[in-house]
Amino acid sequence: MTQKHIKIVRTIKITIEYDGTCYCGWQIQPNGLSVQQVVEDALNKLLGETVRVRSSGRTDAGVHATGMVASFQTTKQNFPLRAIVDGSNHFLPPDIVILTASEVSPGFKAIGDAVAKHYRYSILNSAVRSPLRRFTSWYVREPLDLDAMREAAACFPGRHDFAAFRASNCSAKTTIRRIDSVDIIRNNDMIFIDVIGEGNIRYSCGYRQGKIQTGSPAMAAA
Repeated sequence: MTQKHIKIVRTIKITIEYDGTCYCGWQIQPNGLSVQQVVEDALNKLLGETVRVRSSGRTDAGVHATGMVASFQTTKQNFPLRAIVDGSNHFLPPDIVILTASEVSPGFKAIGDAVAKHYRYSILNSAVRSPLRRFTSWYVREPLDLDAMREAAACFPGRHDFAAFRASNCSAKTTIRRIDSVDIIRNNDMIFIDVIGEGNIRYSCGYRQGKIQTGSPAMAAA
């Protein structure tokens, strides 16, 4: 009587930071290079097997991340977690890095187990534009009124229908989202809008929704 060889699979949670300037977004797409594709290629080279990385959300083209949580499964039992971080980063380009890796239970799902997500929208509010910040901020030349912006932003917390903000090709099953908080702060010529909630509609955490949503309080302040 022969026994079947059962492969034990490990689930690895990783935290990723990336500059999304040169990518078509997080998710693999037929129209360009994605962050997901680059991360998977690096892990495939390192582990010598095909893995699929599943993230806690999706970002649109040109959007950056400082702590994108994702996970993948591997049959490599003796591969140290530190080696996953260092080895993957060896194969990754300078604009993508894996910050941490930890082993989690097999049922872990990066998107399903996420309690909340933190989005930051940056506005350069200055008489002169900045070449160095053109990929990380929305340039608004006219002075903005923070009090008016905060008054407008106070309407966002809670559970609301954001159908008016969705892209025309959005495939989300519902446009109702929960927003926990919206904080607006100024640091010299930069204005930061920090939004914490359960997630955005397409484009999730993306340029389109970010620009429209930040545009709502910005227009109120103009």
